[in-house]
Amino acid sequence: MSYGRIPEEVIEAVLNYHDIADVVGKYVNLTKQGQYLKGLCPFHSEKTPSFTVTPERQTYYCFGCHAGGNSIHFLMEKEGYSFIEAVRHMAEEANIPITWESSSGEETERQKEASALLAAHELAAKWYHYVLLNTEQGRHALEYLRSRGLGDKWIDFFQIGYAPPMRDKLGQFLMKRELPQPMLERAGLIAARSDGSGYIDRFRDRIIFPIHDYKGRVIAFAGRALGDFQPKYLNSPETPLFNKSRQLFNLHHARPTIRKSGQAVLFEGYMDVIKAWEAGVLNGVATMGTALTEEHALALRRVADTAIVCYDGDQAGQAAAYKSIPVLEKAGLHVKIAVIPDESDPDEYISAKGADKFRSEVVEAAMPAVQFRLAHIRTNFNLNDVDDKFRYLTTAARIIAELPSAIEREHYVKELSTEFSYSADAIKQEMNEFRQQFLKKREIGDNNENPWNNGIDNNRGMKKAPSLLPAFHIAEIKLLAAMMLDRDIAEEVSQRIGDQFNIEDHAALAAYLYAFYNQGNRPEISRFLAFLQDEGLSRLASSIAVRESGQGINPQVIEDYIREIKKVPYLNAIKQKKQEMVQAERSGSIVQAAQIASEIITLEKQLKSL
Repeated sequence: MSYGRIPEEVIEAVLNYHDIADVVGKYVNLTKQGQYLKGLCPFHSEKTPSFTVTPERQTYYCFGCHAGGNSIHFLMEKEGYSFIEAVRHMAEEANIPITWESSSGEETERQKEASALLAAHELAAKWYHYVLLNTEQGRHALEYLRSRGLGDKWIDFFQIGYAPPMRDKLGQFLMKRELPQPMLERAGLIAARSDGSGYIDRFRDRIIFPIHDYKGRVIAFAGRALGDFQPKYLNSPETPLFNKSRQLFNLHHARPTIRKSGQAVLFEGYMDVIKAWEAGVLNGVATMGTALTEEHALALRRVADTAIVCYDGDQAGQAAAYKSIPVLEKAGLHVKIAVIPDESDPDEYISAKGADKFRSEVVEAAMPAVQFRLAHIRTNFNLNDVDDKFRYLTTAARIIAELPSAIEREHYVKELSTEFSYSADAIKQEMNEFRQQFLKKREIGDNNENPWNNGIDNNRGMKKAPSLLPAFHIAEIKLLAAMMLDRDIAEEVSQRIGDQFNIEDHAALAAYLYAFYNQGNRPEISRFLAFLQDEGLSRLASSIAVRESGQGINPQVIEDYIREIKKVPYLNAIKQKKQEMVQAERSGSIVQAAQIASEIITLEKQLKSL
């Protein structure tokens, strides 16, 4: 048996070598509570620990955001690895030989193409870099970079290159390395000519910035035009390797510093990142010339707790920073805004003021998101006009009302009161009215189902009673828990119920359990989670495993669970028949109503006989 391309024995060896407490402990401060280890969830913001590790079962589960799985799943979610990448990483750490091959011809072809695309990008990056540093065509590009204050050390470090203006120089170079043109077109390195006469290089007369994946492999390029032609900035197109809505420039370099500091600095452009790096800001990343997406924010949240937005100081840059706040906060990041004075961009500020001032007066002086929001919106009002002043205060009170912390709300109310010489009580009253409206419109926080432990909503939901699940739903959960712990119970359930669970996900989980045991596996939850390779079902299985101990299970209890589950189709059918009988009576169809009544009696007898 194998899990995709990976043999079972490799999965088992990886899970046996890596204790989940050690894997999670690299990212989460865990404390022992009985048989569990607990800590603050690394996947969402919270104030009290709801993240639970069960060493006995080698699983984790968060009662807040419902993340769950084994040590492989944890690494996948925390580092953004695929299943295969996570296993490979863990196998390398354990010195387990990586000898598995693709299990199908399709996978082999896909793997071959990915390798070819990566090789093409690596060669292209070296060629662009060589042209910049060693050719007459690249001299004016090199002079431009040096005029921007970029030293040769950093040109080498970031592998910056130059695409000459000739139509197909790169294509010819790569073809001589036996890389076919159709593949190079799929890689986004060349493009078909409009007249169908061949191919031309996608990047021409542009400074080239390589874009890397998390492993540091070149997967795309960004090009800045040196001449007046448009567009000024050009990215590689979407390819099997590259998606600009997910990729962050320089994340592979910045990741260690981001992890150590807990902070990522988000810039708009490649040169901003590079100049900031030269200035000692080693946790800077940038989007690919596009608006910040949820995928970008989630990629940051995997490695950081705080995002410092350092966009251009002009109106467009500040508007973009304002729009970034809800996207980053939705991902669970604490957000600060670094404001650059005089409408400069980071590159210009560093060149004019120096590295020390940029770090101390811009990055380290970043303001809280709410302070920036208040400062940003006030530019829309004429505060010398009484009516506009009132409208600003009303808008500010609405923004403050959304803050989760009572202390923060009090702070900003007092600031407004002091600045505008109005009673703090009056502003607070207005703010409280908005807060009540805000709380009614939506459930605050990143954990709407469990507001009792939400770091964003300040525990407002503690008094709210949890909704009760139907008896059959509880029976299915408890039965699945028993099945995960006992193969014999799973076999009995397979014979008596099969896939006839009433909750679709429960039926799917049961089917996986049957397959897991049919392949000779013993009851072991961590290995079963690896067998699933499905995020949703892994979370469900982890939730069931951590909530249900399996104690008190005996044949009579199993019988009761099965009966409760099997009752549901009959109860639903009886309910439907009763509705049909009422409709028949109302329409005067007495004979049809009597026939339906007889069918109901038969169903009720069958129900009692279960």
